[in-house]
Amino acid sequence: MGTFDGPGLRLVVFLQGCPFRCRYCANPDTIDRVGEATATDPDHILRMAVDQKPFYGKRGGITFSGGEPTLQARELIPLFEKLHDAGIHICIDTNGAVRNPDVDRLLQLTDLVLLDVKQINPERHRDLTGMSNANTLETAKWLRDNGRPMWLRYVLVPGVSNDPADLEAWARHFADYDNIQRVEILPYHTLGVHKYAAMGLPYTLDGTPHNTPEQLEAARALFASILPHPVQIN
Repeated sequence: MGTFDGPGLRLVVFLQGCPFRCRYCANPDTIDRVGEATATDPDHILRMAVDQKPFYGKRGGITFSGGEPTLQARELIPLFEKLHDAGIHICIDTNGAVRNPDVDRLLQLTDLVLLDVKQINPERHRDLTGMSNANTLETAKWLRDNGRPMWLRYVLVPGVSNDPADLEAWARHFADYDNIQRVEILPYHTLGVHKYAAMGLPYTLDGTPHNTPEQLEAARALFASILPHPVQIN
């Protein structure tokens, strides 16, 4: 059950594989495409979503997260079609890095996209994630041009993604997007750090402090001064 993964109460499905290598990733165990995961029958997910529908009603639904769910777009399309037939509200939590016709079809079947745009500055984005932000920005544009609703998300990391100039440029880039329903600022946390130790991986943000309330409010106020959309700290 998730309460921060889209509107209402959500059944959250975590999928394996991600092209990004975000330095603050809380789920490094989901980065590898295969990892230690076992295949799950899509009909099992469908049955879970239908059985739990009384708990989340009309406002809630199912959210696909990860990892990066669009890596498995082709396999997810039939499941999304069945979920729609069952009247289940569908969200995707995505970094927008994967661009192909299967992803476009999957996004057409998605009721709400939670798009993580981690940095607007190309160099800082590559340093943070190991990849360009070009596909992410192209995904955002596609969603706007095709009228698909989205929530924008931004992880605020002290010393990494809280530069006021970057925040302003990020907000101005999206100021005229009329498909954005709201903007969420996600505070930096270290809940997944123990996984790095267990996997024998270095955690490159070791020692990075948590956000202060003043830092979070400053980012929220800056976004709100530029963006016409509701801005909240999640």
